[in-house]
Amino acid sequence: MDLLNTLVDKGLRRELPTREEALAVLATSDDDLLEVVAAAGKVRRQWFGRRVKLNYLVNLKSGLCPEDCSYCSQRLGSKAEILKYTWLKPDEASKAAAAGVAGGAKRVCLVASGRGPTDRDVDRVSETIEAIKEQNEGVEVCACLGLLSDGQADRLRSAGADAYNHNLNTSEGTYGDITTTHTYADRVETVQQAQAAGLSACSGLIAGMGESDADLVDVVFSLRELDPDSVPVNFLIPFEGTPLAKEWNLTPQRCLRILAMVRFVCPDVEVRLAGGREVHLRSMQPLALNLVNSIFLGDYLTSEGQAGQADLDMIADAGFEVEGAGTTTLPAHRAESGAGCGSHDSGCGSHDDGCAPCGEAPGEAAPGSPEAPAARTDLVAVRRRGAGTDLAPNA
Repeated sequence: MDLLNTLVDKGLRRELPTREEALAVLATSDDDLLEVVAAAGKVRRQWFGRRVKLNYLVNLKSGLCPEDCSYCSQRLGSKAEILKYTWLKPDEASKAAAAGVAGGAKRVCLVASGRGPTDRDVDRVSETIEAIKEQNEGVEVCACLGLLSDGQADRLRSAGADAYNHNLNTSEGTYGDITTTHTYADRVETVQQAQAAGLSACSGLIAGMGESDADLVDVVFSLRELDPDSVPVNFLIPFEGTPLAKEWNLTPQRCLRILAMVRFVCPDVEVRLAGGREVHLRSMQPLALNLVNSIFLGDYLTSEGQAGQADLDMIADAGFEVEGAGTTTLPAHRAESGAGCGSHDSGCGSHDDGCAPCGEAPGEAAPGSPEAPAARTDLVAVRRRGAGTDLAPNA
């Protein structure tokens, strides 16, 4: 297929595809899916070999968020029966993080619900970062605390944070349909604050919220311009009790095409398979390892993931290997220079588990139509273990 040959050549040279080429990937047929995966896999292996980086989430503060993000089980007014608790103490968070590190996680992601941290919250998280680093040599720590105020990114960096996550989630044009309590521009500004402080930026998207192909391409091209080092790709988990509870628009094939498109647009960035992979990819998760080079291990913020050992078995069975702590994740040209994942003159660029409808995606059946996939509410399991509980985590 000429399209795929062109995209592979561009990916190996770190050149930006055209919007039309990115849209064409999403429009490929299921008959061509294995060719699409194989082509994107060549680009993935060029920059990351067969390594898979493991990341582990610790939810420092769960639920009771004042923001109204429609996809989130922790949102204002959510009726989802999730765990709700206030800030974990540093030693509790460090103990939770240690479980993930023991399971092979190279990065620990510290997440807290809310619009953004107060200065006291930054103090709490700084103490937690210091405790985790003291007890786990070589571990990376990423903070995800919402919108940052002036100086907070610098303080997190001084405390030892390596990265900061703040997802764009969807296109600028449809952002207001999903969230009204803050803006798309607010999110962009926070990512830029993290970058200015010397933190590695992590920013991605959520697919499956009713968006069009054009919306998906818009947000991925925006991410390329923003130039994060890692791009987590979440697939909406339609929690009962949230406005998007009935948005079951994804198939495993659709998910793989989205991941391939992200890889072609950001060829040498850390593409992370994040929330919702078990729900939507199901038995086709191993194929996704040909497209991504990073996944979350075990459970997510408020939803239950695949067992940690099952993740490790999947990686090994698919012919990949867990990335060791002594290995630099990013290719040398990014790790050394901080360059974008595109060409030299243009940059690249969950953490929630499903963390507004904006039109029917081309080629996808509308929810409720005869061709639409049936809702699989049996696949959504609320997390009841790990951080914030007395039960051992699923790592």
